Amino acid sequence: MTAYKNIMIILFLISFLVSSSLTTSYAFSETMEEKGYKIAKEASVRDEGFQHYKAKQTMILKNRHGDKSSRSMSVKVLEVSQDGDKSLIVFNNPRDVKGTALLTHSHKSSDDEQWLYLPALKRVKRISSSNKSGSFMGSEFSYEDMVAQQIEKFNYRFIGEEACGEFLCFILESIPNDKSSGYKRQIAWIDSEHYRTWKVKFFDRKDSHFKTLKTAGYELFKGKFWRPTEMFMENHLTGKTTLLTWKDYDFETPIVKTQFTKVGLKRAR
Repeated sequence: MTAYKNIMIILFLISFLVSSSLTTSYAFSETMEEKGYKIAKEASVRDEGFQHYKAKQTMILKNRHGDKSSRSMSVKVLEVSQDGDKSLIVFNNPRDVKGTALLTHSHKSSDDEQWLYLPALKRVKRISSSNKSGSFMGSEFSYEDMVAQQIEKFNYRFIGEEACGEFLCFILESIPNDKSSGYKRQIAWIDSEHYRTWKVKFFDRKDSHFKTLKTAGYELFKGKFWRPTEMFMENHLTGKTTLLTWKDYDFETPIVKTQFTKVGLKRAR
């Protein structure tokens, strides 16, 4: 009887260990998605409440031969309660692009909207979903890159952690739900202290890594909101790069909301 009991106990322990192993493996797989979403959510929550800001930008384009050209712009961003942000980018020079303006309305649940004002034609052109993967004004940033990323439109997965400079970074994969996106997935390095994005690898629809974004020079505003002073995008297929620099951030000066309309777009300065 004792031997029988011992055998039964052993069989029970084996069954329990196998069951626990399967359960743990399943839970771990689920945790990667849940943890990925929690990281994205935390990064989003930490940036809520800025209301509005404006800044000056310089865009430096460089081709594979090292030839450079530059453009200066002004940008205004308006936070919208219960929805995505609105942004307005206006080109100030050189002369051939002066007055060109991009208006973006990002949304949490519906399709994002973008309009481009072309002063030479004096008309507003809507950017269709099929064209949002195209180059924004000849840069390595696409129209899609100019839209504030809403967490509701992506599926997330936590990949791991590693040092990035002086910080420990979460490595986060995000997969867009939008089938018209130019990206199959993105992998971002987000520091665990302030949830700032330091690097993003972009993969095209064929899952080839073709672009990398690196940010630098983060500054803190109003004791809560971090903003980079540099965003460097490299296209590994073409050898072209775009450096976007930011300066003169202003979170205090009121912004007129009517500027973020198609009518206001034509008068943008």
